[in-house]
Amino acid sequence: MNEQNGKKPGAPSNEQTLTNRQGHPITDNQNIRTVGSRGPATLENYHFLEKISHFDRERIPERVVHARGAGAHGVFEAYGKVGDEPVSKYTRAKLFQEPGKQTPVFVRFSSVIHGGHSPETLRDPRGFAVKFYTEEGNWDLVGNNLKIFFIRDPLKFPDMVHAFKPDPITNAQDMRRFFDFVSMSPEATHMVTFVFSPWGIPANYRQMQGSGVNTYKWVNAEGEAVLVKYHWEPLKQGIKNLTQREANEIQATNFNHATLDLYHAIEEGDYPEWELCVQIMSDDEHPELDFDPLDPTKLWPTDQFPFLPVGKMTLNRNPEDYFTEVEQAAFGTGVLVDGLEFSDDKLLQGRTFSYSDTQRHRVGSNYLQLPINAPKNRVATNQSGGQMQYKVDRAPGQNPHVNYEPSSMGGLKEAPQQGKPHEPYYDAKLVREKIDRPNDFKQAGETYRSFEDWERDELISNLVTALKICNPDIQERMVSYFSQADADYGRRVKEGLKQEASGMKEGVQQNSPAAAEKAERKGHEADPY
Repeated sequence: MNEQNGKKPGAPSNEQTLTNRQGHPITDNQNIRTVGSRGPATLENYHFLEKISHFDRERIPERVVHARGAGAHGVFEAYGKVGDEPVSKYTRAKLFQEPGKQTPVFVRFSSVIHGGHSPETLRDPRGFAVKFYTEEGNWDLVGNNLKIFFIRDPLKFPDMVHAFKPDPITNAQDMRRFFDFVSMSPEATHMVTFVFSPWGIPANYRQMQGSGVNTYKWVNAEGEAVLVKYHWEPLKQGIKNLTQREANEIQATNFNHATLDLYHAIEEGDYPEWELCVQIMSDDEHPELDFDPLDPTKLWPTDQFPFLPVGKMTLNRNPEDYFTEVEQAAFGTGVLVDGLEFSDDKLLQGRTFSYSDTQRHRVGSNYLQLPINAPKNRVATNQSGGQMQYKVDRAPGQNPHVNYEPSSMGGLKEAPQQGKPHEPYYDAKLVREKIDRPNDFKQAGETYRSFEDWERDELISNLVTALKICNPDIQERMVSYFSQADADYGRRVKEGLKQEASGMKEGVQQNSPAAAEKAERKGHEADPY
């Protein structure tokens, strides 16, 4: 065909023709070139060398946390209000202002601690990260299914992850390491209470809540700020969690169940929906509360700070390619648009550096030029270079010789201010201190008492099972924390551990071989071949 018929000269006549990455048609994809049919191979096997070299590099570094994930595209529709009030009273962010305004989104769900192909039934927080492609650039709301976290200071994050990840010698996760760390970190008691309850194993991604976890700020046109917490609440699909026994039964037959559940629901037109709600608090220290509102180990009481709906998200399209969209999707807590800002939450500020730094290491310095990460609006920067640069972010008419600012020779110009800047005032010493109102146990007790009977039973059973292998001093510290949270909570864990210890003395545990011993005993012999 010629160019008049829609084909360039020399192009493959069939659009399905296999080519290499240079666009060359491949006539033999079954055999490398060799000296005779048996070989040896020759060095000029260009197609093979290019193909295998790319194959050798198909994987980018796995995320240290949130490695196992699934994702989907969708749309966020704003209500134009926050509860019954105009949203403009609290924030000038454009995506929220107009009722019915739609913003494209991409969501990545994940498990936090376990690896890229780990079972989706394991006890673990779940990641819930949303990328909004707004008219003013991207906004990433990066959080978890649970509304709190284990720690409040980012300096402890690497140690926490190391303790929760596999042992550096055996390469196996060990509850002794987990509880060794959390027993020395009393602020983790509230999160441990959630994780070892049925809330630690969501039934799937569609039927779980989401939360920004940290405290952020909204800023209005006058530069006035309020503290906010973000919450995703499932709509038509509801919320479901699993007991440990139910999770074990599912894992025995399918360890990809949550990924497949999300994919097939969207494929069949059963689009999951979440309502985005915010809690709003004035931007001050709130001495009337018995906790610091910036503490990510705490819940804001809903009777004082109710959930106020601001919009609805619907996921309605599956990725076309997992690696391109889900694996290379890159989020960061610092990705905010005008009208949305950070609070002074220490953990949030630590995350804000870590996320973007990780993406540059994992995906590359130009990760924001990938379609899944690139904003939908025009980008113009004075940055260029770096590995895998796809294009230069220039504005129409920009002088290509000017890659700096300020300039009088046709370079980029600063944008006008959209509203008054938010200028918080600080007057304090620069110190290394924890917050004044840690109150590590009260909310853990309130959460324990709020559980239904079966949830408390499941919590105690899971904790005893995990703690029974730990050293006595670790057990004692954890029982002390649970007792300070709620007397019944601590008593039940202590009695459960005592019963387990008695069973071991009587030989009950010895009659229940560990998995490795069981595999050896039950394995079927085979002759060599």
